[in-house]
Amino acid sequence: MPPDYFLNPAVWVPLLLWTISWKGFALWRAARNQQRWWFGILLVVNTLAILEILYLFVYGHRKAAQ
Repeated sequence: MPPDYFLNPAVWVPLLLWTISWKGFALWRAARNQQRWWFGILLVVNTLAILEILYLFVYGHRKAAQ
């Protein structure tokens, strides 16, 4: 049985909104940058937005055109 605080909507609703907003932004950027592998990984893996934030700030920058 999960702890009682996980059953409280005041705990999981903000976490859900946090995760969905970061995931949406990261997926949008991966699609815009045509990074299919990142898009697939971000779509499948749920890490409470940790992976999405890493992608956005470390790996998701648009590369300069050559």
